[in-house]
Amino acid sequence: MKIAIASGKGGTGKTTLSTNLAAYLAEKRKVVLTDLDVEEPNSGLFLKGEVQNSKNCYRMVPEWDKDKCTLCGKCQPLCSFNAIIQIKDTILVFPEMCHGCYACSELCPENALPMHEEKMGELKEIKTDSFDFIESRLDIGQEQAVPLISQTLALVDEKFDDNTIKIYDCPPGTSCPVIEATKEADFIILVTEPTPFGLHDLSLAVDAMRFLNKKFGVVINRYGIGNNDVLDYCRVEGLDVLAKLPNDRRVAELYSRGELVYREIESFKEQLSSVADYLAALEKGEI
Repeated sequence: MKIAIASGKGGTGKTTLSTNLAAYLAEKRKVVLTDLDVEEPNSGLFLKGEVQNSKNCYRMVPEWDKDKCTLCGKCQPLCSFNAIIQIKDTILVFPEMCHGCYACSELCPENALPMHEEKMGELKEIKTDSFDFIESRLDIGQEQAVPLISQTLALVDEKFDDNTIKIYDCPPGTSCPVIEATKEADFIILVTEPTPFGLHDLSLAVDAMRFLNKKFGVVINRYGIGNNDVLDYCRVEGLDVLAKLPNDRRVAELYSRGELVYREIESFKEQLSSVADYLAALEKGEI
């Protein structure tokens, strides 16, 4: 199974759930955890392991060849992302805005916009005591997270077979990186909190998952603060609440030390067990 852990906003507890769920499931199953929040990956802060492999990741962007260019003007209107602009006798290329679609390069009659590699980030394969961990990190100044997420997902599919539970710690929000991280997942866990902000952004995430026609459920983190509006929303919308992770000071203390929570707090472990039981039933086709 491919399980994506997402949310409508940052700070809801995606990484807390991702790391603890991966370690919990790994006690009985083969698991790989992948941190797809490439702009700010932090799953690794809670895991101890040895780096098995590390490599740079690249994306393709065009480069203007002045000597070949006849200034025909065809390239600028071809770019849907305004990454190419012609100013008099100069073609300006903005790599930060390029989505690597190859349109300008392939359709240039003089081959004056050849594509070349540009480093965008780094990917690490790490072996922990109980499961595999993949971390991708976007370089500072890079603005396109989607290509790195795509390459990371491809590596996970290449290296790990269908008997492996694949857990994706996704970026926050509902923009392009989240769509890329969740589009191939079998099930999405939306993490929220029982606050007005949590409810608002949960509703956005629900709309996005429904648009993608995905199966999903909800985990409420910091349960016990705020009010019952999130529970009421889930009931009205017919959403399964997989777990209610308790609002407990000890959770924050363990988190601040970079330690896994379920090994120390029994009530947290019980809620993880509920999530695991739901996923098992889903895998068997019982849900």
